Amino acid sequence: MSDQAQKATEFLSLHRPGEPLLIPNPWDAGSAKLLVSLGYRALATTSSGYAATLGRLDGTVTREEAIAHSAEIVAATEVPVSADLENAFADDPGGVAQTIQLALETGLAGCSVEDYSGRDDEIYDLGLATERVRAAVEVAHAGPVQFVITGRAENHIHGRDDLADTIARLQAYQEAGADVLYAPGLTSAEDIRQVVSSVDRPVNVLARPGAPSVAELAHLGVARVSVGGAFAFAAVAGLVAAAEELRDQGTYGFTEAAATGVRAVRSAFD
Repeated sequence: MSDQAQKATEFLSLHRPGEPLLIPNPWDAGSAKLLVSLGYRALATTSSGYAATLGRLDGTVTREEAIAHSAEIVAATEVPVSADLENAFADDPGGVAQTIQLALETGLAGCSVEDYSGRDDEIYDLGLATERVRAAVEVAHAGPVQFVITGRAENHIHGRDDLADTIARLQAYQEAGADVLYAPGLTSAEDIRQVVSSVDRPVNVLARPGAPSVAELAHLGVARVSVGGAFAFAAVAGLVAAAEELRDQGTYGFTEAAATGVRAVRSAFD
């Protein structure tokens, strides 16, 4: 079995309902190495966090940039990595399949496929969305690597709080062969419970304000918890606070936090 195949197998095996995999989202090679040094067993890229490193907003990264970034994160560590590839940079199933093939060639263990088009909160029609997941799965599962496809229903972060539609979508993506299911934006324990009980695949929940704690999510049967761009923007917030202190107060309190960062980097990169 190839190294990539082993990582993909390991990645899927880490999805255990009731014992959720905590999967942080690094934004560069350094943050990836640091997170692994802290004990995390798998990573996922973040489209918004990566875009911020380029001085751009989420949704502006190209397919070529995202694939190259994924390869950089894979090369930085030995743990399985899943990629946030947004809508796979294509509306049609054929284009999705091409993106998944490129993702496979980077050494990734898996990636996600969203049903948000990237345009004005437009969610793909269920039929097309399902065909897009099926096209991804056909490429992902065709070879010796059981590449892990996460089917994402984006309703709740695009102003469509329709749980019944979200569940119908996740069930369709399951039938299309998705290995993991994900509806970012859910924060109600009851909604999450309904999702978990309505499908037969591991469910990912996004950590966000108002969401149940990890312990509560475990009780609900969740199999994975991710943070999206939150860690990246928490780091940005630290930079802003330090810069504002120096500009407005002329003091150096930020050096205490910096010392903690230096110690972490020396430990992670040694």
